This record gives sequence, structure tokens and C-alpha cells, in this order.
Amino acid sequence: MPVPAWVTERLCGVELFRGLNAEQLEWVARTGLFMELSDGDALFSEGEPAEAFYVLLGGQIMVTKMVGGREQVLARHTGDSIEHQFIGELPLLTSAEYLASALAVGSARVVAYDRDGFFEMLERCPPVSRVLLPVLAGRINAMERQAGRSRMLEGLGMLAAGLAHELNNPAAAAMRATRDLRDLTPRLAEAAVAWGRACDDAEWRLVARVQGELTPRVPLDPLAEAEAADEVADWLYERGLVDAADLSDVLAEHGACPARLDELAAGLRAEVFEPALTYLTRVLRAASLTRDAAEAGRRVVELVGRTSAYANLDRAPEREVDLREGLEATLALMAPKLRGVRVRRDYADLPDMKAFPSELNQVWTNLIDNAVDAMNGEGELAISTRREGGHAVVEFRDDGPGIPGDVLPTVFQPFTTTKELGKGTGLGLHVSMDIVAQRHGGTMEVTTRPGETRFVVRLPLSRLPGGSETGDPEDGAPAARTPGAQLSE
Repeated sequence: MPVPAWVTERLCGVELFRGLNAEQLEWVARTGLFMELSDGDALFSEGEPAEAFYVLLGGQIMVTKMVGGREQVLARHTGDSIEHQFIGELPLLTSAEYLASALAVGSARVVAYDRDGFFEMLERCPPVSRVLLPVLAGRINAMERQAGRSRMLEGLGMLAAGLAHELNNPAAAAMRATRDLRDLTPRLAEAAVAWGRACDDAEWRLVARVQGELTPRVPLDPLAEAEAADEVADWLYERGLVDAADLSDVLAEHGACPARLDELAAGLRAEVFEPALTYLTRVLRAASLTRDAAEAGRRVVELVGRTSAYANLDRAPEREVDLREGLEATLALMAPKLRGVRVRRDYADLPDMKAFPSELNQVWTNLIDNAVDAMNGEGELAISTRREGGHAVVEFRDDGPGIPGDVLPTVFQPFTTTKELGKGTGLGLHVSMDIVAQRHGGTMEVTTRPGETRFVVRLPLSRLPGGSETGDPEDGAPAARTPGAQLSE
């Protein structure tokens, strides 16, 4: 509806228009479209083409966004401060879709300006730009911080899920080994007592020597394992041992072939042969279970170490880092998501470099996550490192469909995304670029074509205070250059 007369007076109280003269204010009032909204009415919806800029005159507008499949409240505009008196400027300036949804909470009143009216306002009314631009910059910074926090929370969520998944097998193995060892302990004690009472010194020394010589062999294929166990079982049955089936698997696993058992039997009296083998088998089984539990524990420690390497929870924010360590920690973290992806590594020797490892790990996570999504979870991801003069280079190459030509020029700009609605903020690459360029003085490049996309991160091995890079004659580049993105088709 046309703007009522009282709106002109109300617009005078909006800080965005406070510096306008009478003529400019009259134009602003005449050009806008007055709207009255009821509770729950949508001003605009996420993903729709941006068509208007809105100034709030009364009531409350709630802004929400789909994040990870759930609706998240981003802001509540009540008009009580300049930051909350207008909405919709960013999508119009970037010729993009609305990044979120806006709806009325209770009744609300707004004045809308279409695209042409908005840009004419900026031209006719310079004071509007002087107020609007600082607010716009603040909103972008807030979105970047929120995106960084979201990526960190996503990383922690992936960390927890990946760690739980990877810990499942060693934890189950440790529990199984300790349970079997608990059940075996009284039987081992019983066999030790029986063997101690039956043997003489020479027989005790013989069994002790054989025990020390029998060690777990390299696992064979299942058929060969079964044949080896059957040979031992047949040998035991021929000598009347009733527990032949229980003894044969353990003895065969430790390399006790029939020839070795013949040697043992030759040094023992017939009446002590069975207690000797029972004791020997249970000792070997106990040692095997102990090794299994120790290996499971080692695996747990290794996984916790990789988790710590990813999150850097126990280290200073900036330190000397091995880039390969961060890449491997990130791949270990993302293992559940990489199940259908072939990962090829080609790591060249690189010196340690001073960096913010947890932030670089966020970059690696984002690039790997984007590659997996681009390939729909199936394909090949190649990760390589190399040195180029004074720079460490990390390259990610996937065999997905490539980045659309119309998206490529803005791929590092805020709010650019090719993911489905609600699945991407459009800030991942922008935040990654900020970490690479501003925090580390590096650059990030992307090249793409159907069937191949490459992201190349270059980090200076030495940096001046403040994050800028030092020159290196071998690099064939000036002593210092402005960090940023280099895009090519």
C-alpha cells in the first residue's frame, strides 16, 4: 500500500534517514511501499531471489536460517538500535538470494524498497550509505565469526563422532581380551600347580625353553590357518589327548608344528606330557591375550594422540608444525565420511613451519569436506605437499564434476555456495581464505574443469611479524606480495 502520511514523520526517527534533508526524506517516503504484517507473516524466505530492502517502523522481525537441517535463530530486529532498523541490504548488493528467512513476531510495520529504489536511494541520499555501510560491515564480520564458530562446532562434532567410531574396535578388543584373560587366570593357575607337581627339573627347563621359543607367527590365510591347526589336532589325537581341539588352535598360532611337538615329547615322560601341554597352551594363550589388550591400548593412545593433533587442545595457539601431521589428523578425524573415497597421498619432505595448527586444520577439514560433497561421497581425493622456493604447498584434487563457471569467480567471497539449501553457509571457503591469507600470509588458488577440481594452498615457510611473508630469491616472486586468491578457469 502507499506510504501513509504519518510514515514520513516516523521515518525521521529512523537513524538511517536522520541526515537527510526535506527533499530527500520526501523522496524516501514517497518511493517506499508500506507493509503491515501479522504474527508469522514472512517478509522473505531463504533461497528466494532478493527483491527488496526493508526498514522496520514497528514491531519485531525474527531472522532464521536452516543450519544442518534445523532452523536456527540468527537475529531479532526490534528497531531499538541502528543495527536492527533495516534488513535485506546484503543480498541486494551481491545480487544474490536471501541468505535467511524473516518473519513477523506479533504485528509489525515495514517500508519496502525494491532493487531499483534501493540503489537510487544510495545515489540520491549519500548519508544513507554512511550509516548503512558500517552496519553492513559489522553484519558480515558477525557472520564470519559465527561461521568460524559453526565450523569449529562441526569439527568438534565430527571429532567426537570419528573418535567414537574409531575407538569402538580397540575398546571392544580390549574388553574381549581382559574378559578372556579373567576367565583363563584360574585355569592357568590350576595347570601351573599340576605341572609343577608332575615335572622334574630337566622337564621344567625343557618346557620353559620351548615356551620362550614359541611366538605368534605372521597370520596365514584362513585356509592355511585351518590346515595348520588340523595337523596339530591330528597329532594330539593320535597321542590320546582329549582336549586336542582346545589345544591345537593356540599351539598352531604360535608355530608349534608336529615336528616341534615330536621334539618336545621326546624330552618328557609319557605321564607328564598332557599336564605339560595343558600348562604350555594356557601360558601361551595368556601371553596372547595380554598382547591383544596392549595392542588395543596402544591403538587407543594413538587415536587420542591424533585427536589432540587435530584439536591442539594441549598446545600453544601458534607453534612449529608439521603440515603432514595436521593433514593425517584431519583424515583420521573424517574417516567415517571418507568410507567411499579413495585417498591418495603424496607427501614431500617439508620443514616444520610456525603456524596456527588448529586453524589450518579447519582449512583442511573444509577443503576435504567440500571435495567429498562434490563427489557425492564416492571418488578419488588426492592430497599432496611440496616445496616451491620459500613456500610450502598443499594441494587437494578431487574428481568431482567441477565448480560451475558462474560460481567460480566468487567462490572465495562470502555466502557463495553450491550446496543444497540448509546444507552450506557459503562462508567455509571465505573463512578458510581468511585463515590462509590474513593469519598465515599465504594464498589459495582454485582451478576446475569437469572431472577435476584443484585447491592449492601456499604458505610461506617464514613470516614477518603481522603475518606477511618474507621474500625468497628462489621463489621468483617479489619480496612481499599481497595475500589473496588467484582464480583461473
